[in-house]
Amino acid sequence: MIVYSATKRKFVEDVRANRIAEIIENEVLRKLNRNSPRNERLSWENSLQYMSQVLWDEGIPSAAGVAIEYNLPMTNRRVDFILTGKDADRNDTSIIIELKQWQEVKKTNKDAIVKTRFLHGEQETNHPSYQAWSYSALIEDYNETVRKESIRLLPCAYLHNMKSRDVINDPFYVEHTSRAPVFISPDALKLSEFLKQHVKYGDSDNIMYRIEHGVIKPSKNLADALVSMLDGNPEFLMIDEQKLVYETALDLARKAQKGRKQTLIVKGGPGTGKSVVAINLLAELTKRELLVQYVSKNAAPREVFKKKLTGSRKKSHIDQMFKGSGAYTEIEANKFGALIVDEAHRLNEKSGLYGNLGENQIKELIFGSRFNIFFIDEAQRVTLQDIGTVESIKRWAYELESDVTELELASQFRCNGSDGYLAWVDNSLQIRETANSTLEDIDYDVKVFDDPNQLRAEIIEKNRLTNKARLVAGYCWDWASKKDKEKFDIVISQYEFKAQWNLSEDGSLWMIAENSVNQIGCIHTCQGLELDYIGVIIGEDFVIRDGIAITDASKRSSNDRSIRGFKTMLKKDPEKAAQLTAGIIKNTYRTLMTRGQKGCYIFCVDAETGEYFKNLTQSVAENTSTSLSPYQGLNLPIVSIEDAYPYVTHVPIYDLHAAAGSFSEAQVIEGVQWVELPEHINVSEGMFVMRVEGESMNRRIPNGSWCLFKSNPGGTRNGKVVLVQHRHIDDPDHGGSYTVKVYHSDKTIEGDMTINTRIVLKPDTNAFGYSSIELEDNGEELTIIGEYLAVISD
Repeated sequence: MIVYSATKRKFVEDVRANRIAEIIENEVLRKLNRNSPRNERLSWENSLQYMSQVLWDEGIPSAAGVAIEYNLPMTNRRVDFILTGKDADRNDTSIIIELKQWQEVKKTNKDAIVKTRFLHGEQETNHPSYQAWSYSALIEDYNETVRKESIRLLPCAYLHNMKSRDVINDPFYVEHTSRAPVFISPDALKLSEFLKQHVKYGDSDNIMYRIEHGVIKPSKNLADALVSMLDGNPEFLMIDEQKLVYETALDLARKAQKGRKQTLIVKGGPGTGKSVVAINLLAELTKRELLVQYVSKNAAPREVFKKKLTGSRKKSHIDQMFKGSGAYTEIEANKFGALIVDEAHRLNEKSGLYGNLGENQIKELIFGSRFNIFFIDEAQRVTLQDIGTVESIKRWAYELESDVTELELASQFRCNGSDGYLAWVDNSLQIRETANSTLEDIDYDVKVFDDPNQLRAEIIEKNRLTNKARLVAGYCWDWASKKDKEKFDIVISQYEFKAQWNLSEDGSLWMIAENSVNQIGCIHTCQGLELDYIGVIIGEDFVIRDGIAITDASKRSSNDRSIRGFKTMLKKDPEKAAQLTAGIIKNTYRTLMTRGQKGCYIFCVDAETGEYFKNLTQSVAENTSTSLSPYQGLNLPIVSIEDAYPYVTHVPIYDLHAAAGSFSEAQVIEGVQWVELPEHINVSEGMFVMRVEGESMNRRIPNGSWCLFKSNPGGTRNGKVVLVQHRHIDDPDHGGSYTVKVYHSDKTIEGDMTINTRIVLKPDTNAFGYSSIELEDNGEELTIIGEYLAVISD
C-alpha cells in the first residue's frame, strides 16, 4: 500500500502549495485508519521540502513517479520516498530514498549501527544506508513482479540536516554506504545528479503501481530454512530492530567472555522475528566457537527444528544444540559462553516431570552462562506454571551480578505484517481495548464459520497448496484417543462433527507430520511455530455474554496441565484464581489466532460468541457488498459504454468463458461493461480486464485476480505471460480450451520464414499438480488473445 502517489510535477506543486503534509495526513487516516502524531507531520513538512528542492532539477523528468510511505510487503514498515522512471537504456527503475532529519551521529563498534539523538535522548539505530538497502532487498526478495519484470531497485539515504560526513561515511560502514550511498546537506546537488543518472525518462509503464500490486511470494518458514541458516546463509533479512538486537547480542557475547556477565532481554509480540534472530545468533555464535545452546520450555519448536536438521548433522550434535529449559538444574557456573532462551515467557520455577527438580529455571540459565539472551512476550504466558516476566529475569540477573540490557522488536512479519490484526485480536478477546474494533483496512484473511465441518473443509483445502494449514482448539475436550485410537476427542454433536487430538505418535512434530491436517492441535503443539493458515475452534472456556468476555477454567479438560492447581487456588483466593485463569485462557486463544501468516479461520462452540466474532468481521463483508463494482473482488467503477471514455480512462471487462478468441482487434465492442482503471495506469487501445482463476500462475497471479491484458502487443512473446486459446488445451483449472501461462517457443528457419516447431506454455506456481502444456505444431491453431500486464484487484 502507498499513502501518496503522484508525478514529480504534481508532488512539487503540492509541496509549493504547502499542502503536502495535509494530503499525506488525510491519506494516512483514510488508508491506515490512524491519526498522525505531530512529530510525524513535522517530518513530512521538513523532509519533503528538501526532497522537492532536489527534484527541481529539470533533468529529472516531470513524468517521473513519486511514492511516499510505501508499506513494505509482509511487514509493518514503510519506505519514506520512492522515485520511479526509466534509465538511459529504458530499464524500469525505482530509487528508494530513506529520509532522516538527524543533525549528527556517533560511531559504534557494531556493524551497521550508529548512535543518534531522538526525542527521548540518544539511542542506537540502523545506519541509514543499511536501512535503505535492507528495505530494497526485502522488496526484491518478496515481490515476484520486481524480480521477474527486472525492475531495478536503487537504495540511497538523504540526511538533509547533517553538515559533517565524517561519521556517517566512516570507512567502518563502507560495506553499507557502497550499496546505498548516503547524501548529507551539502550534497543536495549530488543527489540530484544521482537521480538524473538513473531516472532519465518518466514513468510511462506504471512502475510503482506494478510494484504495489505485484505478486507477493509467501513469507519464508523458519523451520524450512533452518539447515541453510545454520550453514551460514542469510535466509532472513534482518531489518530495523532485528539488526540492532542481533549486533547488540554479538557485542554483549564478546564482552561477557572476558568481563562481567551479560543478560539481554528482548521483548516482542507474535511475528516480530524473535525466533529468527535467535537462530541467526545460534549460527553466528557457534561459528565464533562459543559453547552455545538454543533453549525453550515448549518442546514443539525444538523437535521440529531437530527433525528439519536430521541428515545434515550428527544426531549428537543436533541434540547438543537444542535443549529444554529444565536441563540446567545441576549446571556449573558459566559453563556456556551463551544460552539463547526462546519463548522465555514459558519458563517454569521447577523442572522435571514432577516439578521437583532445581530451584528456578531463570536463575539456572543465568548462572550457567556468561551471556544469556531472553526472547519474551508476556502476553503468551499460557499456563499457571509460567513465571517468565521481564521483572523476574532482571531480578535474578542483578542477584547473579549480570549486567542487563533491554531491547524491543516491533517490526511485524506474521499476519501479513499487520499490526492492525494483532490489535483486533486483543480487542476482540478483550485483553486490551484498541482502536481496531473491526477488520476494516486490515490485509489479513479472517473468516468466522457457523459449522465446524465447513471450517475443517476450508483448512484442508488451504493445506493442499503447501501443507501449511492446520486446525487447533482450546483444550476443552479430554484426550480419549490417546489410549483408544478408535475414539474421537472433539465432538460437537449438533453439527455431527468429530475429530481426534493430534496423534500421540506425532508428539511435538504434529505441525509438520504427514496427514496431521486430519487431527486437531492445541497450544502445546503449535506455540513457537507458524503456518500459512490456522483454523481455531474456540471452546466453552471463552464465551461472550451481552458483549462481555467471560472465561471459565472449569470448562477446560481435566487432562489440561496448564491450569493445574487452579481449584486449590480457587478455594484460597477466588478473585486471584479468576484473574490468573482469565489471562491464561485469553492468552491461549491470542497465541492460537496468531499462528497464521496469511489467515485465521474461526468457529465458536457457543452460538452467542460466534455471533460476536461475526459482527466484528461484518464490516469487511458489508464493504464488499456495497462496492462500486458488481464484479466480486474488483473494487473499481464499472459503467456502460454510454458512460465510459473508451481507452482514455476505461477499458472493457470480459467474462473469460464468453470472450476467449474475441480480442484480435482493439475496437469498441457492444454489450460489454467498461471498468475505470486507476489513474496511475496509462490507458491505451487494446487493453482489457478479465478474471484469472486457478493456482497455475499463483507466483505472479493470485487465484481469482482481476488482471489487465493488452491484445496484440507486438514483439517477442518468449518469457511473457499470455492468455491463449487452442483446441487441444484442457486447462486443469477450469477445463476450457484457453489458459494463462508463460509462453516459450522453439523456432526453425525454412527459407525466408521463421516457423514455430514447438510451443510450451509453462505454469509458474508453488502448487502441486500443474505441468507445462506442449503443442507440437507450428501454432496455426493457437490464438494469442493478449499479454498479461498487471493484477489490478485480487
